[in-house]
Amino acid sequence: MGSRTAPQRRRIAVDGPLAPFADGLRRDLAGQGYALDTVGDHVHLLADLSGWLAGQGLTAADLTSVVAERFLADRRAAGRRVGVTGRALTPTLGYLRRLGVAPPHTAVSPATPLDVLMAEYRHYLEGERGLSAGTVTHYLRCARVFLTWLPEPVGQSLPALSAGQVTDYVLGWTAGRGGGAAVDTVTLPALRSLLRFLHVAGHVRWSLAAAVPAGRRRPASVGAPRAASSAHVRTVLAGCDRDSAAGRRDYAILLTMARLALRGGEVAHLRLDEINWRAGEVRVHGKGGRVDVLPLPAEVGEAMAAYLLHARPATASRTLFVTTRAPFTGLAVCRRSPRWWHAPAHVPAYRGSARTACGTPQPAIFSRPGRRWRR
Repeated sequence: MGSRTAPQRRRIAVDGPLAPFADGLRRDLAGQGYALDTVGDHVHLLADLSGWLAGQGLTAADLTSVVAERFLADRRAAGRRVGVTGRALTPTLGYLRRLGVAPPHTAVSPATPLDVLMAEYRHYLEGERGLSAGTVTHYLRCARVFLTWLPEPVGQSLPALSAGQVTDYVLGWTAGRGGGAAVDTVTLPALRSLLRFLHVAGHVRWSLAAAVPAGRRRPASVGAPRAASSAHVRTVLAGCDRDSAAGRRDYAILLTMARLALRGGEVAHLRLDEINWRAGEVRVHGKGGRVDVLPLPAEVGEAMAAYLLHARPATASRTLFVTTRAPFTGLAVCRRSPRWWHAPAHVPAYRGSARTACGTPQPAIFSRPGRRWRR
C-alpha cells in the first residue's frame, strides 16, 4: 500500500485590479501570525473585492472608505454572512493602504451642528489638552450623550444652558442607572471637561463645571481596601500560569505594575527600545506627554526577559507586550485596571535594598517624582 500524502491546498485565484497584491497579502498576514486557514479567508475576500471593483469599472486607487462600505453593503444585500463588516475588511484594506495603492482612510465630514461641535471638542482635547486617545474617546462619548439630551437644536440650547439643567441631567442619569446607585467618578470629570470647553469656546456664557455634583464611591466599593497587602500582591502574582505564554506575559505585566506603580496604559505602551538592559532603566510615557526614566528592578527585568525569550510571538510590533492571538499587536487598555495596583507605598515589597536588573542597588524607598502613589 502506498503511503497517503496530505491533500494539496487549492490556490485561490484572484482576478481584477487587486490580483498583483494577493501574494503580498498572504506574506503580510502570515508575518503577523495569522493561521493558514485565516490567511485563505482574507485572500478569498480580496478576490471578491477585486472582482467587485472590476465589475464596477474601478481600480485600487478608487478604493476609498465609501467605496469599501458599498462593497460590504452589496455583500450583505446578496445574503453573504461572512466578510460583511468593516472589521473583516480591515486587514486587507490596511495592507493596500500601507502600500499606497488604496487611498488612506478619511473621516466623514461633520454633517450636523452636533457633529461640528463634537469635531471642535475633539480638536480641543487632542490639541490643547493633549489627552491620550483612550481618554479622548471616552470624553467624546460622554459629551455626545449629554449634548443629545439637550433640546434640539443644540445651537439654541447651549446659550440658555443653566446650572440647574446640568444638575438635573446628572441626577436623572443617575436614577436611570439604578435608583440610588452612586454616579461613577469617571463620567463626572468628562462632563466637567465638556462644560469648560463650551465656556472657553463661547458656546455658553458662564463656566458651569462647578454645577456638576461631586461623585460618590459605588456602594459595592465602600469598605474595599484602597491598597493591597504584600501577601495579596504575591497571591495574585502566584495565580499566573507561568508555564503558558499568556501566563508569562500576564505575570510580567502585573509585576511591572506592582513594582513600578505604573498605570495599565503605561505598561501596555512600553516599547522594546525603551528598556535599557545594561543600565537597568526603563523609559515610561505618562499622561500629558510626560516621560520618566525609572530603575528596573531585577525581578521585573527577569520576568520581562523570560517573556521575551520564551513566550513573546514573532512579530514586527515594537511594543513589549503583545496579544496572544493574531495579529500580534500591542495590547488594548482597559480603563478599569485594579485600583490597588496604584497604591503600593506602604507595601513592604516596595521597600528595602532591592537591586535593579543590571545589579546596581535600588533606593530604599522607591518613589516616582511628581507622582502620587494613590490615584
